[in-house]
Amino acid sequence: MRTITTTLTAFSLLTTVAVPAFASIEDSARALVEQRISGLLSDTIVIDALHEQNTGHASLSQTDIDSLDQTWRKETGAGGGDMTRAVLDKPLSNYLRKVVQDGQGLFTEVFVMDNHGLNVGQSGLTSDYWQGDEAKWQETYLKGDGAIHVSEVEFDESSQTYQVQVSVAITDPGSQDVIGAATFGVNAEAIE
Repeated sequence: MRTITTTLTAFSLLTTVAVPAFASIEDSARALVEQRISGLLSDTIVIDALHEQNTGHASLSQTDIDSLDQTWRKETGAGGGDMTRAVLDKPLSNYLRKVVQDGQGLFTEVFVMDNHGLNVGQSGLTSDYWQGDEAKWQETYLKGDGAIHVSEVEFDESSQTYQVQVSVAITDPGSQDVIGAATFGVNAEAIE
């Protein structure tokens, strides 16, 4: 009985400590969006790249999207290919790599998604091309202007840091239409 009580007390203590810590991370992540991320995403290189890809992908079916995602995954597994190279060589991807570099350890990755949830540009190679089936896109793009999604904190093997993904809807400053979304991998220890 004592073991159960001790375990429950420890669990109770962990849950009461974890909730305020997450609230602090979430509050900090939302402040980061307001103070830095929104400005980075309003750059014309982001808006123009989204308009270009949204226009080019206007007639894609779900079958087309699945096929593109499978090609991407095969290329990623093989260490790269024409499709992955084309996305990584885009001016938007160069801009996003500079955002990560200029963040001086704050950002671990950044990628921008179109109105289907397909990658438009990225700071580094992602494991999949289609994000439309994930909360990072569904909780931002589909929710509309100002939508923010903050993931749980997880250990990221590639960066060897505890990371939180902060995703936001991207709105065209001229039309006020939501045209895409972006996800920033943020070093959780740097925003607490």
